[in-house]
Amino acid sequence: MKLVFDFDNLLIEPVPVSDIYSRKDIDIYNCGDLPIMTAPMDTVIDSNNKDMFRHCDVVICLPRNVKSKYNDEFESISLDDFEFMYMHSLFLPGKSYLVDIANGHMHKLECLVGAVKEQFPSIILMVGNIANPETYKRLSDAGADYIRVGIGNGNACLTTVQTGVGYPMASLIRECYKAKKELKNPAYIVADGGMKKYSDVIKAIALGADYVMLGSIFNKTIQSCGDNYLFGFIPVSQSVAELLFKYKLPIYKKFRGMSTKEVQKKWNKKRLRTSEGIVTKRRVEYSFYTWLDNFRDYLRTAMSYTGSRNLGEFRNNSVFNIISDKSFDRFNK
Repeated sequence: MKLVFDFDNLLIEPVPVSDIYSRKDIDIYNCGDLPIMTAPMDTVIDSNNKDMFRHCDVVICLPRNVKSKYNDEFESISLDDFEFMYMHSLFLPGKSYLVDIANGHMHKLECLVGAVKEQFPSIILMVGNIANPETYKRLSDAGADYIRVGIGNGNACLTTVQTGVGYPMASLIRECYKAKKELKNPAYIVADGGMKKYSDVIKAIALGADYVMLGSIFNKTIQSCGDNYLFGFIPVSQSVAELLFKYKLPIYKKFRGMSTKEVQKKWNKKRLRTSEGIVTKRRVEYSFYTWLDNFRDYLRTAMSYTGSRNLGEFRNNSVFNIISDKSFDRFNK
């Protein structure tokens, strides 16, 4: 056994002296995109609000059965659909696909990734989820372009609670990042699940994540596509919810994991398996635009402390210290 860590166990150490005098000198983009993605959850993003994310340079991952006319927006498919599309040559050139499954450790997935990428090299393929750095290596070698890392960490996910299987996110990201630097054709690291605050997202990037996938954080915005409830029990439309939110009335959003029986029924599954997710309502806390403005500023500030002018430098320059619970309690206000 070895000791592994989560975000609250770590702090980023500032460099002794930084020569960055203005946050305007810092580039927080990956080839035009912010280092964040939407989680493919039907209480986060749909066809009605996806353009909002797109116009703000957030990478889009759509829930199953939501289509896109843009090649750079990931459409989600099941493992069975992935195999069917391979057998019938249904992949569109240049299109982005997310094989949306909970257990990315299956040998079948690894074999299909290799076969699909060999036959359809122009498609962009995201796979996962995985919770072992060795699996990251194998799926990268198979040809995956993006790999979702993290099992059981999501705020609507019960996998680790119920099964005892998982890997703390901070250590998982860092070990995948170490492996990435040794591979010839490494996949992008997508940290997926359990981000609760700005510092979690920023630490994930500093540890080596190319992108951080956000579900819970985006669901708590007034613009998310979850059903709206005034006071938590009176259904209201999206337009009414946005108006009431401006007057500071309590609006709640429906939030659910994509492995819940409720979602399985929506997908017309004949056999419902045990749920590994939750269905709940949560109070809206902020506007998407406010959250995003804050995130940009906080990320630039963190990067300036490490003397990093771009995200690549941030990942390479960041030094972490392990802290005690008392140290965390001191600043966790």
